[in-house]
Amino acid sequence: MSYWAFLGPALLWLGSALLLWRLTTYAFAHGRRPLTHLVRPLTGTLAAATASGMTRQRRVLARSVVLLALAVSFALSTAAFNSTYRHQAEVDAQLTNGADVTVTQPPGAATGPDAGRALASVPGVRHVEPLQHRFAYVGSDLQDLYGVDPATITSATALQDAYFAGGNARGLLAELAARPDSVLVSEETVKDFQLAPGDRLNLRLQDERTRQLRTVEFHYAGVVKEFPTAPKDSFFVANAAYVAAQSGSDAVGAFLVDTGGTHQQAVAARLRQRLGATATVTDLTQTRAGVGSSLTSVDLAGLTRIELGFAVALAAGAGGAVLALGLTERRRTFAVATVLGATRRQLRGMVLAETATVAFGGLAGGALIGWIQAQMLVKVLSGVFDPPPSALSLPWPYLALTLLATLAALTAAALHGARASGRPAVEELREL
Repeated sequence: MSYWAFLGPALLWLGSALLLWRLTTYAFAHGRRPLTHLVRPLTGTLAAATASGMTRQRRVLARSVVLLALAVSFALSTAAFNSTYRHQAEVDAQLTNGADVTVTQPPGAATGPDAGRALASVPGVRHVEPLQHRFAYVGSDLQDLYGVDPATITSATALQDAYFAGGNARGLLAELAARPDSVLVSEETVKDFQLAPGDRLNLRLQDERTRQLRTVEFHYAGVVKEFPTAPKDSFFVANAAYVAAQSGSDAVGAFLVDTGGTHQQAVAARLRQRLGATATVTDLTQTRAGVGSSLTSVDLAGLTRIELGFAVALAAGAGGAVLALGLTERRRTFAVATVLGATRRQLRGMVLAETATVAFGGLAGGALIGWIQAQMLVKVLSGVFDPPPSALSLPWPYLALTLLATLAALTAAALHGARASGRPAVEELREL
């Protein structure tokens, strides 16, 4: 893991801030007419004066927009990175273990899929999915073959699109269901045999009735790169019903047990107590600690809480404090407007117009910078996790909390500025 990998996101953050500063100052300097139309509902006849004042104060407003945008982008990118890291660490562990809890049958066991009903009665178990594990020859090469029920496999384990090529997870599973003799193979096998979708692929499986190898016809449907419990090298994924019919056995290699993501250790302990030494029971907790690099096994929960708490405070502070200070600097402007006959409603409109401008520019700019920043940060994870994350994982409740906190701070600053604008302007006028 190279820490220089984080230099790119840092430079992007700085460069985005400078670009946003230039764009904001340019918009305020040359956008007086659009600003006049936008603030007219709030300021009435003072719309032109308000727009002119915002143009003169473009550097102050741009500073507020940029600081708010940087705070929001930090909150968004940090939340997205931490959430994606946590989600992908779970995916990494589940890919190795197979599911929340996995019951692996010993070699040579003839346990059928009906045995899963007994496992489903254990407290805490939501679903039990049988998974066949056989071996098949393609040419002279012996590979693992996994038989699945395409209609129910995703009830026990998560299948990401990154596991496959030549189609997404849902589409390829639908192909296995619609055409039972379909098979998913590795990229290496596709290259070795020059396969095209729909091509016939003959595999030799052991027939449990004769104990001899039998040639079974399959048709190539797509590429599988990763699969729960499967090895990292070449393997096949096929329709379990078709494999059972052709081999004369519906024996199951493992049962994938879904617990809803909770109480995995407790469910695993109950299964061990029930099964004894007849099967091996593993759960995500012990697998997570033993797979992947030392980085992927690190628990970032404590650090994440600190980072996200600081991000909320920073976004709220940047939104509220900076705007409040900016409005305080312009008390003299409000005082002059009062002397020229501006009403309290118009003064409040001037304050709200500036607040709305800063809020829109800061939140929009922050969302864009944060999204780009998060994409770059997640790219760093591509070299950490196998498979790499296929998409960002966004913690929407946290982002909603950050947005509400920022809007609350902006509203508080606007209300304070509106009250201050309506006070007697004697002191400000004396300083003129």
